[in-house]
Amino acid sequence: MKTLEAQVITSEELLKHWQGHRALTRNVIEAFPEKDFFEFSIGGMRPFAKLADELLAIAAPALKSIVNRDVQPYTEGTEKLIFKAQYLEKWDEATEEINKYWEKLSIEDFNQNFNLFGQYEFPIIQNILYFIDNEVHHRGQGYVYLRALNIEPPFFWER
Repeated sequence: MKTLEAQVITSEELLKHWQGHRALTRNVIEAFPEKDFFEFSIGGMRPFAKLADELLAIAAPALKSIVNRDVQPYTEGTEKLIFKAQYLEKWDEATEEINKYWEKLSIEDFNQNFNLFGQYEFPIIQNILYFIDNEVHHRGQGYVYLRALNIEPPFFWER
């Protein structure tokens, strides 16, 4: 029988940490002018709306797959959102979904392997940390875009 090691962070604290990052990313979305959210790019990188499509395709759908142990392929941008307000609405819906599915995770689940999107077989905790890391990475790109547009981005510590 495998014994669990002492926790450094609780499940509730990890969710709060993740949702804090999500709240900050939501503020970044809000900071963009409508047109620039969909069109502004530097050096051929994707506009922030495309990055938001990716983040929406990962967070809630991936957590749902994990909780249900139902491997689903990665699909992005299927809803064809055309207004920033739609992104914010979907973001808020995803936040609620994450909270709902998070309650169904047990502490033992975090160490179990899951084949995320049928491509990435890792312990569930590693998948969740990837969700957070990926969002931080893309939000950083949003900060660069906002600065290039002469817009003060949200303070990173205001989560």
